[in-house]
Amino acid sequence: MDGFWDFVGSFWWLVFPLSGIVGGWVKGAQKWDERRRRDKIELYRLKHAEKAAAAEADEALTSEIERVTAEHDDTERRWLDYELDPFKVLEYPVMTDMREQVTIAYHRARRDAGSLRPDDPRELRDRRRLDRYREAVREYQVAFDVAEREARRRRASDFTPEERRALDRAKKLLALADDEGATHAERQSAYRRATKELEGILALPDAATEALEQRIAGALDAAHDRAPEPGAPPRHRSDPT
Repeated sequence: MDGFWDFVGSFWWLVFPLSGIVGGWVKGAQKWDERRRRDKIELYRLKHAEKAAAAEADEALTSEIERVTAEHDDTERRWLDYELDPFKVLEYPVMTDMREQVTIAYHRARRDAGSLRPDDPRELRDRRRLDRYREAVREYQVAFDVAEREARRRRASDFTPEERRALDRAKKLLALADDEGATHAERQSAYRRATKELEGILALPDAATEALEQRIAGALDAAHDRAPEPGAPPRHRSDPT
């Protein structure tokens, strides 16, 4: 031990250059550690940024699919309003007249949009498939809007005065046929007379006809349920129904 200190004492002047070298090593090690720390932080940030971007893109895709399918459903509801409501059909006959080009166009667009909509919405996460479906829905919306504007503009103007009078009579008769306060006989008679008025002028969609006939049939079933059994005493207003 004494020999070491004797050596240091003899070569004390080496302390200064050696301390500089050692200090440089220490500073270099510190800088290297700091650089490694910054690199780790940057790598961490990039990884999480990629995950956040992927999550954001996935959420945006989900929202887009939901928006497009909702727009499709909304246009379908608008179409069903005409298919199921005989009164709207008589008011705007162009919407169900397959001789009209605007009607043919929106029915074709409706078919195309329906064919591109999968049963499982997850299949629309394929970007190319979603793009095709979205474009088809847009064309369906536009074609339907064009047809509806034309129908509202023309109404029943394409019919002769006598045909328009027949349409007005048919509207009143259909209103009676759909009146729950009328008797079943009245409703059946009004329905038959209404269809007679429309012969050769306008054909109601099958869905509208079936819906109205079901309501009339429902009234018959209800009246049958309320009818007293054969031989039963007549009911008074105070009797339970």
